[in-house]
Amino acid sequence: MAWWFKMVLWQRVLLALVLGVIVGLAFRTFGGTYMVDGVTKYAGADFVTTWIKPFGDAFVRLIKMLVVPLVFTTLVTGVTSMGHPSKLGSIGGRAFLLYIATTMVAVSIGLFFGTLFKPGAGIDFTDVVPNVLAGEAPGFVQILLNIIPTNPLNALSSGNMLSIIFFALLLGVAILMVGKKADPIKSLFDSFAEIIFKITHWVMEVAPFGVFALITWVTAAKGVETFSAVLVLALALYLGCLTHIALVYGGLIKLVLRLPLIRFFRGILDAQVVAYSTSTSAGTLPVTITCVQDNLGVKPVIAGSVLPLGATINMDGTSLYLGLLALFAANAFGIDLTFTDYAMIALTATLASIGTASIPSASLFMLAIVLPIIGVTPEQTALLVGFILPFDRPLDMMRTFTNVTGDAAVATSVAKWEGELDEDVYRAVSTI
Repeated sequence: MAWWFKMVLWQRVLLALVLGVIVGLAFRTFGGTYMVDGVTKYAGADFVTTWIKPFGDAFVRLIKMLVVPLVFTTLVTGVTSMGHPSKLGSIGGRAFLLYIATTMVAVSIGLFFGTLFKPGAGIDFTDVVPNVLAGEAPGFVQILLNIIPTNPLNALSSGNMLSIIFFALLLGVAILMVGKKADPIKSLFDSFAEIIFKITHWVMEVAPFGVFALITWVTAAKGVETFSAVLVLALALYLGCLTHIALVYGGLIKLVLRLPLIRFFRGILDAQVVAYSTSTSAGTLPVTITCVQDNLGVKPVIAGSVLPLGATINMDGTSLYLGLLALFAANAFGIDLTFTDYAMIALTATLASIGTASIPSASLFMLAIVLPIIGVTPEQTALLVGFILPFDRPLDMMRTFTNVTGDAAVATSVAKWEGELDEDVYRAVSTI
């Protein structure tokens, strides 16, 4: 196995991804079939679900295990390393504005490809079982109030990311303001952060096996025919996301920052592949932080503050998808859209994507916010979700891939502007 560990980690992860697709298709194709209530089931997929998928689930649990302690400690140490709280406003302001700007561009790209490909035209909903969206989205004021935790320990245990960020920032600023008397606490958090990073590196060593298991399961359970029912939508989404990544993130790195573009994408490849296989940007956060610090030279002060914020509010893939699904619904239900409708879709999808939970398929349930503005009824929305949901996993994988790429691009940009980017590390060969 020495040859395996001599390979750079991103090469091992990419190899695992390719092997997972091949093995998954083999199980689905040659594993045999059987019928249940007139529905064809795949025995190979059942085997993969029982014996291979648990290894992928274990990997996901490992990285999720690290999310809360990593975000909390890196945020606190990031703030305390600033030297003065005023720098926090500069970093946070730049990151927030850049996240919002890229999200608005993303939904515009989604609307463009939706207009070009016309997904949803001619769709037959005859045999679709509606999926009713329970509950209502909280109002803007309530969202702001929910950021403040009534019990910080509960916020940590439940993984409420915005509340964790809020409390960690307060704690970091307080440590700065107290000064020398708080040095023991500062040293404690610095040491704790280093310990968590060490565990993260250990977990990353098993990433290829986790990715292999997850991709094998997705391919065996869904198959390439997963895309056939929503082929036009899938094509529009993948092309839209790749366009957004190339033009927006690529333009930001190459034209604005004047940094090598290939080096950027090579440096975050591990995070991209983990994001694609797990479909959760929050779960991928430990990998993203490790990649941008070790491979791109982003200092902890930026990685620890900008990336957790991005995993919470930066949902470019989601906003692009919501724009596409709005046009999908309009085409499917025969709704004629005006320029004002397009503008309202762009605005609403941007705001809705910011509040989307970073878990698989969560963006589908934001349709209850976006679709009513173009006249789609709740019953029609439930029908649309029922149609899309069985095929959403491969689409969600691409959305998460886009979100994580955007997180890394914004973190690199803010680090460059704040003088917190080690360009020698950025331009060097990847260490992981």
